[in-house]
Amino acid sequence: MKINEDNFIEQLKFRNEKALEYVIDNYGRIVKSVVKKHLFSLEYYQEECINDVFLAVWANIDSFRPERSSFLNWIAGISRYKAIDYKRKYLNREQMENLDDVIAGEEDREQMRLIEKELSEEMEEMLSCLNPEDRELFLKLYVDEMEPEEVSRQTGLKKDVIYNRVSRGRRRIRKLFSGQRGEKSYEQ
Repeated sequence: MKINEDNFIEQLKFRNEKALEYVIDNYGRIVKSVVKKHLFSLEYYQEECINDVFLAVWANIDSFRPERSSFLNWIAGISRYKAIDYKRKYLNREQMENLDDVIAGEEDREQMRLIEKELSEEMEEMLSCLNPEDRELFLKLYVDEMEPEEVSRQTGLKKDVIYNRVSRGRRRIRKLFSGQRGEKSYEQ
């Protein structure tokens, strides 16, 4: 069976590897440009991130909804969020090394400050569509990596309420970014 624009999504769902090759050949450029844009200062991680994007497409093709977004926007969004995850992992790794008294050179510290600034700006842009209370929930859960039980104790909100607000917030963020062309789209 020849894979083309009309059948590649269906064939991905059937786990046809040729469909994945089609995605790599036809959407690889957008994935690469999005990842490079967000990880420009972390060249070492770019190829691994690109591979993770295609793995995420393969593993999560059932969550793609053509009525909500084009495949191009969906894969660009996955690329963006994977790149942000890589920045976060890099920062966490660097912070752990610093705790082990590894002294980074001035160039490394400047690169860390640049990445932290980029990540902060991107996070601020993504969370700008949320009200302050929901933004605070996202920060506690996803940046501070607090457990929902702890957030519940701190805020006085029930866990069900927290999950509902986070779910609605994620939908708002997806809607905001899937409505934009190219690199500002999607979901994880």
